[in-house]
Amino acid sequence: MDSLGLLADGLGAALTPENLMYAAIGVLLGTFVGVLPGIGPAMAVALLLPVTFGLEPTQAFIMFAGIYYGGMYGGSTTSILLNTPGESSSVMTAIEGNKMAKKGRAAQALATAAIGSFIAGTIGTLLVVFFAPILADVAVTIGAPSFFAIIVFAMVLVTSLLGDSRLRGFISLFLGLTFGLVGMDLNTGQPRLAFGRPELGNPLDIVIVAVGIFALGEALWVAAHLRRKPLEIIPVGQPWMGKDDWGRSWKPWLRGTAIGFPFGAIPAGGAETPTFLSYILERKLAKKTDEFGQGAIEGVAGPEAANNASAAGTFVPLLAMGIPVTATSAVMLAALTSYGIQPGPQLMTDQSDLVWTLLASLLIGNALLLVLNLPLAPLWAKLLAIPRPYLYSGILFFASLGAYAASQRAFDIFLLLVFGLVGFMMRRFALPVLPLIIGVILGPLMETRFREALAISGGDLDALWSENLAIVLYVLAVLVIVVPMLMKRLRPSSGDDVPGGPGGTSDDGSDAVETTDDEKELVQR
Repeated sequence: MDSLGLLADGLGAALTPENLMYAAIGVLLGTFVGVLPGIGPAMAVALLLPVTFGLEPTQAFIMFAGIYYGGMYGGSTTSILLNTPGESSSVMTAIEGNKMAKKGRAAQALATAAIGSFIAGTIGTLLVVFFAPILADVAVTIGAPSFFAIIVFAMVLVTSLLGDSRLRGFISLFLGLTFGLVGMDLNTGQPRLAFGRPELGNPLDIVIVAVGIFALGEALWVAAHLRRKPLEIIPVGQPWMGKDDWGRSWKPWLRGTAIGFPFGAIPAGGAETPTFLSYILERKLAKKTDEFGQGAIEGVAGPEAANNASAAGTFVPLLAMGIPVTATSAVMLAALTSYGIQPGPQLMTDQSDLVWTLLASLLIGNALLLVLNLPLAPLWAKLLAIPRPYLYSGILFFASLGAYAASQRAFDIFLLLVFGLVGFMMRRFALPVLPLIIGVILGPLMETRFREALAISGGDLDALWSENLAIVLYVLAVLVIVVPMLMKRLRPSSGDDVPGGPGGTSDDGSDAVETTDDEKELVQR
């Protein structure tokens, strides 16, 4: 059966009253958490992950799809109304979106962000339907040495393309790989890094790691830097768009989708690059270039579409090869593994019903997001007035409750606190969070492929580069590390004057929008 037929079957399984109820609950919960200041989609998904425990896999994935897209939508709301991006991929949205809001056009900014997200998410999910099975068929033929090289290449990309310090990225990755060693050695049966605790005889629960690093770490960080001055919340009317707004938005939506999806479908480090490229492209193509930096609707429509298309594209390597390339997809991989499902080449055939139901759920969650949340935008804006102490004390409570509910062990609360402190220290020293999560998830898989390659060759390390694909990937990994270093040494220093970028100057010589402290911190992460 072709992909569209399988997707239709998935829609048939997902479109029941009960499942639609779970999707609606997921959308509302995801938006509720994602719209709160300082909470991005990855943190929203991690915090709400325990909510799906106890449900059937189909129902859990349908709710999870709603949480996923709801958290994405909530991040754009804080960017536009508070100039506080929930994650670095929303920085470009904040530049023009907040200027629009201050000019009394918050409703139009929220509307173009929501509609653009819906269009990009729908097109992106349909592209996943076509590309994921093809990649899975190819991945089945890949040997252990090449699969090991793919994981190494993905890790190098993720650590090299995040932030301005590769050293910090590799330190974070090393921490994640170290945490991934906790548990019983599969060959010898000896405990590793257990410190005499029987509770550490099994691998760390990725749910506890994700909630601790994202939710608890962020709560502790904000508590340590709590601002006493009240937040300035811009009032929002009912989101709507006039004829001129539609005319200026539909092309950026499509262009942003075309730019964002490829960056998500390959291990390219997330949505920061495509959102920036989309912003630059829209600035170049805009008829009213003088509006950029003052609240141009194209500067919201394009990056938001690129962000959501990239988010949809991450499902291609996630489902076909079990490789997460963003923080949010890493948490979603944790959700799949919590149900005993290991994404990879065999998933599309061994559990095809579940996969196609998940993809159908993404379409349903994306549609419900637009139907439910666009009219409720004024209500979500009022949530921003919640005092920070109440907000983060609630996060601590629900994070602890979720960690305990996973296995009902008091020791897991202690682990949650440990990883919360790790997350706090990572923010203190500007270490990116994503490489650590990638290391915890992919480390055991990389070890398994490494041992398989050595077992086939009788312990000969030459087996790791015995396949042509593996050699190509190792060469590309070296180039990713070396080429930017050489280019940085060869080109003259030009400061931070990136056209149209944060802290840069525009083409006509006028000053671009200054980057806020929150944006600088998020870009550094």
